[in-house]
Amino acid sequence: MLLANLAATLVMTGVIWFVQLVHYPLFALVGPGGAVAYEREHTRRTTWVVAPAMGVEALTAVVLALRPPDGVPAWLAWAALGLVGVAWLSTWLVQVPCHRALSRGPDPAVARRLVRTNWVRTAAWSLRAAAVLWMVATTAG
Repeated sequence: MLLANLAATLVMTGVIWFVQLVHYPLFALVGPGGAVAYEREHTRRTTWVVAPAMGVEALTAVVLALRPPDGVPAWLAWAALGLVGVAWLSTWLVQVPCHRALSRGPDPAVARRLVRTNWVRTAAWSLRAAAVLWMVATTAG
């Protein structure tokens, strides 16, 4: 369970850093003629990459919080689960509405908001990666 959680978390951490530093900033460079198609394809393709990892991560994080492995402090498992909550809340309350707006047409202000607010998810997944690596280290010793 812990290794599945680690794998999903590391996938999401890598994806979110790529999105934050490369992919989202590129929205500003898409011309008005291709912006809607670009946004729709971004959403469709990204879903195929992130949905499985996010699902595995959330499910295994709940299990780990309810039954932490030997040597893993319960507070750490719960904190790691809380970070899943932060990432998901930011996704559904901030990033998804930005993507919906961009799917209706280019909006530089929304594109900037997407980049700026995505730092919340970037931080949450980075902290999760550290927490889950810590959990693995406590069980390996």
